[in-house]
Amino acid sequence: MEASQLQRPKAKLSKQAWVAYALIAAPFLLMVLLIVYPASLSIVRTLRPEVEGVRRFGLENYQAFFSDHTSVTNLIFTLWSTGAIIGLLFAICLPIALYLRFTDSWIAHWVQGLALFPLFVPGIILAYALIRFIGPNGLLETFIEVTTGWQGYRTPYLKPAGSIIGLVWEGIPITVLILTAGLAQVPDNLIEAARDVGAGRLQIFFRIILPLIGRSLLIAFALNFLGVIGAFTLPYLLGPAAPQMMGPFMQRTFYNVLNPDAAETQAVITFLLSSIVGFLYVRSAVRQQKEET
Repeated sequence: MEASQLQRPKAKLSKQAWVAYALIAAPFLLMVLLIVYPASLSIVRTLRPEVEGVRRFGLENYQAFFSDHTSVTNLIFTLWSTGAIIGLLFAICLPIALYLRFTDSWIAHWVQGLALFPLFVPGIILAYALIRFIGPNGLLETFIEVTTGWQGYRTPYLKPAGSIIGLVWEGIPITVLILTAGLAQVPDNLIEAARDVGAGRLQIFFRIILPLIGRSLLIAFALNFLGVIGAFTLPYLLGPAAPQMMGPFMQRTFYNVLNPDAAETQAVITFLLSSIVGFLYVRSAVRQQKEET
């Protein structure tokens, strides 16, 4: 009797495991078919360049990329823009998230609504709205001239600052949501105890809050990095013609230069850079799940 009772939980656990595997089978297969398989084919194709009409394994495509000044410049510009955008997002969104975490007033609700508003605006509409606002003879230039009489306005439109402004605006909602969720996990009694022993605001922030929201900061960094490094619409409509971010650069190489092999190589390099950050995000999520269980 005791042996049969001990075996039943094992059988039940095994059945639950099969049900869990069945539930994740469909999204897993979809991920393999839509992401893993095409990405693997692209990597293999870039490693089999066509030389004198014959495809063979080699690194000629990557050598051509890193020996081309324009390609390397665009890659460096993309990484620089991504770093600048993420830095600005943290500088803007972390104070907003802290304010929303420790303030409960009608103003805080309005601030939260304004911070989340870009989430409901499509990128193409945002791009044209910014063109009308910051572009030549736009609303901002007209407002400055009318109110101050100063006529030295230099538009960031079609300059690196143009795409940075657009992508920062687009990334504010998700960053605020992630940081606010992380700050919600900080216990109030821990902060109150630190205040009771004389800790100031900066000490509480650097010694208590930052260590406790480290995982949220990593998640926000990873998601913004993945979203920015492959962005196309806003850099294409707001950014400069040279240097370009990798998204518009791939499109120009494929359609204008008519060089699909080079465009695919650019895509693979961008994918590999994104995979590094994606790995950090997945490892953080798995570690959190293990800690919770």
